[in-house]
Amino acid sequence: MSAPLLSVRGLRAAYGRIQALQGVDLDVHAGEIVAVIGANGAGKTTLLRTLAGLMAPTGGRVLLDGQEVTGRPAEEIVRLGVALVPEGRQVFYALSVWDNLVLGAYHRRRQADLRRDIEEVFRLFPVLAERRRQPAGTLSGGEQQMLAIGRALMARPRLLMLDEPSLGLAPKVVRDVMARLTDLRQRGVTVLVAEQHARAALAVADRAYVLERGRVAVSGSRERLLQEPAVRAAYLGRRALRATAVEESPVHDPSLAGSEEREATP
Repeated sequence: MSAPLLSVRGLRAAYGRIQALQGVDLDVHAGEIVAVIGANGAGKTTLLRTLAGLMAPTGGRVLLDGQEVTGRPAEEIVRLGVALVPEGRQVFYALSVWDNLVLGAYHRRRQADLRRDIEEVFRLFPVLAERRRQPAGTLSGGEQQMLAIGRALMARPRLLMLDEPSLGLAPKVVRDVMARLTDLRQRGVTVLVAEQHARAALAVADRAYVLERGRVAVSGSRERLLQEPAVRAAYLGRRALRATAVEESPVHDPSLAGSEEREATP
């Protein structure tokens, strides 16, 4: 296998005296969808913020396509081809969908291709084309998440990072948003997604890392993690514990594609 697009070694980060990341190792190869799953407080958001240059690491190394980028500022990280879709979407409510997308290209020196890139976002998310003149604050939660992803794509990233994209969304909308990640991969974008909703993440990921208290507890292929008893017990619920094997792709596995309401049924 070729060298990783993103290589993280021994990454540490802290909030004062509280160690949020305690030596994280992680690789993402070009063309992959890699998930980071874990409970609240596991360090997922801190990891992505540190990789995006929004938080200074206290130790370790980050390499992007073999280039040392440890501790570089956020604007430089964006210019190098990494974009972050933050937790909670953080769109500009008073601005139109169109203007939010334009802001995603703020760092680009050449503005000539803006319209073409916006139309590309509209092809990926047709509902945004219908809402192009609406204020972002009038969109549904799912539409705002699509807008946040589209805004990040305006930076033309090689690596797109998403922090809890399922947060606050209905199960069907979660599946729709996650399905778009596979579309992005087909368009040449590598994806790193941090997600508490393990079922949703593992439905589309090639590989995954489980973070616990700032450390990687287990990692491997989607299939390996779906078979890992500790992962199934902690993150996939009773249905996964009753399953005897995962023999089909999770995208077509009813236990993964099912809604939260069905999962709650005794």
